[in-house]
Amino acid sequence: MDTYMAEADSAEFPAHTWDKIGFYVYRLVDPRDGATFYVGKGYGNRVFQHARGVSLDDDNLSEASQKLERIHAIMTDGQKVRYVVHRHGLAEGEAFHVEAALIDAYEGLTNLQLGHGTDEHGPMSVAEIVRLHGLPDFPNPPQHRLVLIKIPKLPRGNRYDDIFRLVRYCWRISKARAEAADYVIAVHLGRTVGAFIAEQWLPATAENFKEDIEGTDNKGIPYADGSEAYRLGFHGRRAPAEIWDLYVGAHGKRIGYEKFLKAQNAIGYVSPEINW
Repeated sequence: MDTYMAEADSAEFPAHTWDKIGFYVYRLVDPRDGATFYVGKGYGNRVFQHARGVSLDDDNLSEASQKLERIHAIMTDGQKVRYVVHRHGLAEGEAFHVEAALIDAYEGLTNLQLGHGTDEHGPMSVAEIVRLHGLPDFPNPPQHRLVLIKIPKLPRGNRYDDIFRLVRYCWRISKARAEAADYVIAVHLGRTVGAFIAEQWLPATAENFKEDIEGTDNKGIPYADGSEAYRLGFHGRRAPAEIWDLYVGAHGKRIGYEKFLKAQNAIGYVSPEINW
């Protein structure tokens, strides 16, 4: 049962209380159907700003757009977003973990990023937990320049074609660093699940990735500065057998890069010279 539910305009936290309240974790709720559509962590009056439709997420345009569309639709219907503060008085690290647990618990959120620590401690079956901690370690340092990409789900049966489709499209990534990499490694829940050669990195537009966009609402997402740059995807192929064996093996290899695993960003870069 929710212990605290309020409308967007009903309150704010006075500035002199912010340090006592600390970081907190909240949900935004659609009053029309009672559905939770966003989970976030905040400090100060972030929850109230979000609930009123103030954009605070220019670093993640797609997520912000989906959330704001929902908020504006609620307002157009003459209603106000409701919010629930689940925990307050938290250190920032604690707030990350509470936020991640709520993201795991609620389906259909406008959150696009996985919760903090999901790759290490997210929802897994007993078999997945045992397998993860019994896998061989990923080479550290690796023998090649690699782009690591966390995919949010794993296709049933671990089919190569499905893993390739998920990892190749579409990412906010440095084109220069991506093109400098020898291989792309797909990662799911802390283990590697695929190794690929990216032959060409391209803007993630309908023209370049028609088969990936058909049936979705993703038409390519421009960067916040208004430039013509887009999120990227790549055309490529499966890595040779010896590379697959080195970085994936028969059942995957356990990633040990803590900074990469804990980051909400899906992209990581490692090489023989530069490691996490």
